[in-house]
Amino acid sequence: MSKIAIIGGTGVSNMPGMTLNHREMVKTIYGAPSSPLINGEIDGCEVVFLARHGGRHTIPPHMVNYRANIKALSEVGVTHVIGLAAVGGIANDCVDQCVVIPDQIIDYTYGRSHTFHGAKHDKFEHIDFTQPYSSHIRDRLISSAQSLNLPLVDHGVYGATQGPRLETAAEIKRMENDGCTIVGMTGMPEASLARELGLEYACCAMVVNRAAGKVPSGISFSEIEKNLKGGVDHVQKLIAEMLSKGL
Repeated sequence: MSKIAIIGGTGVSNMPGMTLNHREMVKTIYGAPSSPLINGEIDGCEVVFLARHGGRHTIPPHMVNYRANIKALSEVGVTHVIGLAAVGGIANDCVDQCVVIPDQIIDYTYGRSHTFHGAKHDKFEHIDFTQPYSSHIRDRLISSAQSLNLPLVDHGVYGATQGPRLETAAEIKRMENDGCTIVGMTGMPEASLARELGLEYACCAMVVNRAAGKVPSGISFSEIEKNLKGGVDHVQKLIAEMLSKGL
């Protein structure tokens, strides 16, 4: 039986129609996850929520224990994962408050524990990461967004940066030349770790600002906050619609 997890901010766990059952803290051989796992149901579909940056949003992107997060979800029987992400828009169609369902990713991060293979394993295995996201979950997210008439970009390349600072205009120009259409700080190694454990994983990104150098006025953090609220509203509706139809 499928069991879905949503990794993201705390606001998504308060979506309409959500019944909360219990919270649990799962310890793994890689340490503790960012927050307790919040277990609930939407339209009879079992859902687990995990706050990537902690319950009080105190863990910066480069210090998230991605291995513990993914391992903890796997240990409680999760089979499908949606990674929510607040991102900057690089491509012209990736405008404020639109939802982007990327189909590719480029990893610019460094120094993160990016694999389960190592000292705690007897052997290692390669994974096929040609298509980094689950086509099944992507299709479900896209069709649900379309049925709700949400502002949607149904493809894209997620450029994962180290953070926690935002990027320079030159870095964004380089990323655009590489083919990136959105930029965020949490996409990797979350996606590849899920693949290593055999979990179906997809990213649901909400654009909260235009990337560095894309607007003459620069980046406004007050605008980011406003767009984040609108983006969360879109994502709440999208997730509820998707789960109402089951996996």
